[in-house]
Amino acid sequence: MMSEKIIGIMSAMQEEILGLEMLMDDLEEVTLGMRTYFSGRISGIRTILVFSRWGKVAAATTVTTLILKFGITDLIFTGVAGGISPDLRIGDIVLGTRFIQHDMDARPIIAQYELPLHGLTYLEAPAYKIEEGISAIRSLLETRQLHEAISQDELHHFGIEHPRLFMGDIASGDKFFSTEYDKQSLSRNLPAILCVEMEGAAVAQVCYEHLIPYTILRTISDTADENSVSDFPAFIKNVSSKYSLEIIKNFYRLML
Repeated sequence: MMSEKIIGIMSAMQEEILGLEMLMDDLEEVTLGMRTYFSGRISGIRTILVFSRWGKVAAATTVTTLILKFGITDLIFTGVAGGISPDLRIGDIVLGTRFIQHDMDARPIIAQYELPLHGLTYLEAPAYKIEEGISAIRSLLETRQLHEAISQDELHHFGIEHPRLFMGDIASGDKFFSTEYDKQSLSRNLPAILCVEMEGAAVAQVCYEHLIPYTILRTISDTADENSVSDFPAFIKNVSSKYSLEIIKNFYRLML
C-alpha cells in the first residue's frame, strides 16, 4: 500500500506563506517551536505550510519538524536570494541543482566547504525534482502568468520585463551579502555559484539525511551588493510573494 503524499512548503518569508494559506482547504494551525504550521489540503493533496525564519539553524530545525512531526514525503522551499552571477537580473528565478554552505570551514581537519562526516561539498537535488521544477516554472514564464499576477507599475519599478529561469548552484550561509567586496570574494572562491541566501543548503542537508526529495527555488531580489536593501520589503510584498503563489499553484496543477 502506497503511503499518502504529504507536501511540506517552507518559505523564509512570512509574506509568501500568508499568500499560500488562501489555497488551502480544511485549514488547521499547530504551533511548535515558535513556528505556526498550517495543515490542510491544496487541490486535495495534504500540505503543510510554514515560515522557516531566517538562517541555517532556523531552516534546519523547521524542516526537521516537518519530517518527524508531520511526516512529509516531499518538500518545496521558496524564497529570495541575492544574485552573484552577472547574468542574473532582479525578477529572475533560480532553481537549485546543487547546494553548498559557503561558511562551512573546518580546515585543517577537512577541506573547506566539506560537510563533516558526509565527505561531500555539494548536495545535489534529485534529478526528477529538478525536472518537475523546470516544467512548473517554465510554463509559468512562457504564458506570462507572472505579468498577470503582478501590477505593471511594480514590474516597471523593479525593472522586470522578461523574467528567466536559471538552473544551477546556490550558496547558503549565515551572512547577508551587502557589499561588492563580499560578492566578488564568494565568486572567486566558488565561481559556479548563481546566487546566495541563508537557508537552502541546510534544508538540503536535512532532506538528504532523511531521504526526502526536495525542490528549492529562489527569486532574485537584489544584486548582493551595496544596493541589496533598496526596496527589499516592497519586493517581498509585491513581487516575490506573488511569484511563489503562482509557482506553487503550477506545481499542484502538474501533480493532478
